[in-house]
Formats: sequence, structure tokens, C-alpha cells
Amino acid sequence: MGVVASRPQSKPDPASAAGVVLSVPTGDGEDVLGALVALVQGDFEACNRTIVARMDSPVALIPQVAAHIVAAGGKRLRPLLTLAVARMCGYQGGLRHVHLAACVEFIHTATLLHDDVVDESALRRGLASANAVFGNKASVLVGDFLLARAFQLMVADGSLKVLDILSCAAATIAEGEVLQLVTQNDLSTQEDRYLEVVRGKTAALFAAACEVGAVVAERPPADEQALREYGMNLGIAFQLVDDALDYAADQATLGKTVGDDFREGKITLPVLTAYQAGTAADRVFWKRTIEDSEQTEADLDHALKLMAACGAIQTTLDRAGGFAAAAKAALARFPASDLRAALMDVADYTVSRAR
Repeated sequence: MGVVASRPQSKPDPASAAGVVLSVPTGDGEDVLGALVALVQGDFEACNRTIVARMDSPVALIPQVAAHIVAAGGKRLRPLLTLAVARMCGYQGGLRHVHLAACVEFIHTATLLHDDVVDESALRRGLASANAVFGNKASVLVGDFLLARAFQLMVADGSLKVLDILSCAAATIAEGEVLQLVTQNDLSTQEDRYLEVVRGKTAALFAAACEVGAVVAERPPADEQALREYGMNLGIAFQLVDDALDYAADQATLGKTVGDDFREGKITLPVLTAYQAGTAADRVFWKRTIEDSEQTEADLDHALKLMAACGAIQTTLDRAGGFAAAAKAALARFPASDLRAALMDVADYTVSRAR
């Protein structure tokens, strides 16, 4: 994985201009996650209680900021993976999987707080972001607090192996975010470098969330690796779809401003695909808007038309489908069960939320 850490206004509607309209799931998509929650209902409720208890502090601003982002929603997908994998693997112990699932969620929430500051985001899950409400300083510091809480949970678990997996994931996420910063505005970035960013900033935590579920269940190394591969491929698929959604979703359902990646000059697969497929004139446009950060109000609409012309959104979704299929294949070594079926459905849902 290169530098990532050691572990193996009356404007045209942007969605219409992209040629593909994507939507955040309703109905069947939400039913997939609902089915998974139902299979681990008691564990999920215990995890939520742990999250609420551990984000408390006598410093009143800390639980206020933390509660703001928690109240904004979110599917709790990453901790759900830890809970589901542990149970699929036969874990019958106490609450280790619950506490580690909460740890995973704290790491994720901390990265969201930090990311919104870095990206100067105004929205998170359809509501004002924490930095927009409380300011950048509070968001960064509360993110640090949640990371510290996560490490307290790791230490309390007592397993050096778990500590290694989750601490490496935390470092890898930070490296992935820095690598994204390095590649920002750089159209010479190759697809494998882009995927390296994705593996680091997003997929690493998916992988770790699944792997620790197998570890607490004391499964053999081959099972741990298979579940790590499931999480890694699932996380890559998830981020590819998010990158497509940024250009082709409805803003009201996306929960953030459509076109943020374009305005920030982020290098994602839709941009790389359109740039590489474009004419000389198209490339001049991309260099001006992405590399030189010289944009007008009409540029996003033009970018979406160029993406539609070369099928950049569909190309991105097709790649996501390939990674989702790889995630499902990694589960083949495990006996058929309701939990295995639900985890396979999650892989399909990850891609279908963009259909």
C-alpha cells in the first residue's frame, strides 16, 4: 500500500447534467442494514449505550460536540461489521466485541470531525457540520478526545493483537488523508495511487473492524485474513460509490453539498476517467478547474456533462461492483448462515445505494 501503514441558485441540476441520477437508499437498501441490525440487536443496543457513556465528559463542550455528530445520524456500519463478524465467527464471550465496535465508531467519528475541518465542510449527513456550529478548534479537539477514548477501549480490551490492528488502522487513516492532500489538484495521479488513498482513508477501518471481530472469536489466521479482505474490498467499494455520489446524487438525500470534491480539487475516479478520456480542449478545462483551482459557477455543470459523455460515473460504479464481488467472495470459506448472508447483502447494498 505504499506509504500507508504496515498492515498488510437557478443553475442546472447537477445530477441531471451528470447523466446518471443516484440516490441514497430508501426501502430495500435500508432494509439490508435493518436486517443486519436485527441479527445483532442486543449487541447493537449495548454498543450504542457504550458510545453514549464513553463520549461523556465533565467538560461540557465535549459531549455537546460529540452528540451533535452522533445525532446527525449515520448507519453505524463499521461497528455493525465488528458485531456481525464476531457473532458469525461464533463469539460467545462477554462484551469484548461490543466495546471494540464502539472503539471503531469513535475512530470513525473522530476522522469525520477532522475531515470536515480540513475540507471546510458546511454539511454532514444533511445537517450543519460540527465545525460550522462549534468552530474548527472545538471540532479538532473533540476529535482528538474521541481518538483517545478509542485507545482507552483498546487498552481495556487487553489484547496486543487487537491494539496492533486498530492502532495501525488509525495511523493508516491519517496517512491516507495526507496522501489525498498530496494528490489534490494533481491530474497526473494514476488510478493505483488514487486507490491507495481509498484504501488508507476509508477501507483500512472497514478491514480492521472485520478483522477484530474474528480475533475476539479466536478464529485461525486464515479466517482473520479472509475477513480483513472482506472489509477492505467492502470499504473500497463504499468509497468509490461515495465518489460517484458526489457528482451524481441529489443533494437533499446525499446529506452534503454536491460537487464538493470538484470545488476542492480532489482527485477521484470520475475525474480521472473524464480527464483521461477527454479531448485536448477537455483537458485544458480540467487543468484550469482542478489543477489551477480557477472555477466559475458554470464549471461544475460542464464537468458533469464531460463525465456523462464518457460514462465516468458508470465506470466508477462498475469498479465498485468488482470490489463488492471480491468482498462477497472472501466470505465463501465460512458456513452458510443468516449472518453470512446479511454480510453479503451489505456488499450488494454498498453498490446498490447508488442505483
